[in-house]
Amino acid sequence: MTGRQQVLLRDLESLFLAKGFLQFTLDDLAAELSCSKSTLYALAPSKEQLAVRVVRHFFAGATEVIERDIAELTDAREMIEIYLAGVSAQLGRASDAFMRDVAAFEPARSEYERNSRAAAGRIRTFIAAGVSAGVFREVHANLLAEMVAVLIEGIQTGLIGERTGVSDAEAFSALAELLLGGLQPRRP
Repeated sequence: MTGRQQVLLRDLESLFLAKGFLQFTLDDLAAELSCSKSTLYALAPSKEQLAVRVVRHFFAGATEVIERDIAELTDAREMIEIYLAGVSAQLGRASDAFMRDVAAFEPARSEYERNSRAAAGRIRTFIAAGVSAGVFREVHANLLAEMVAVLIEGIQTGLIGERTGVSDAEAFSALAELLLGGLQPRRP
């Protein structure tokens, strides 16, 4: 990918995060970004594939930032806290319009689902490591991780937001509080 294409992809991500993407035509996008449609076609052969590419780029970038933030950590509690705070912060960059468009457009929704499954898997490893290290009380790590996965799925599908009126970012923050509070060692 050329430097110009990288800049264009980053600019598209910023635009989509701010305003969503379903309402735009390729002509609209070209005008908004002061480029030609052929420049956009160099990134993807259709508006739909362009949207998926940008959504995938957003989640890949978010994952990279979050993983970098936890890379040096060894305490499972801190890893969960920083990881879920990172998810919250990254999703906090997305407007309601973007999140609605992701939910409404199946290929973009699939990208969110794939990333949600990956997040649940990471949480599973953190819980198991914390139980093994004695940082967390003895719990059925796989069961707890699956429960977290169900909550993450509820956030990702919009069910939690619909029922509570909170954003995905707020829901991930609350999940961190719930999870970390529940894993605290019991006091005698």
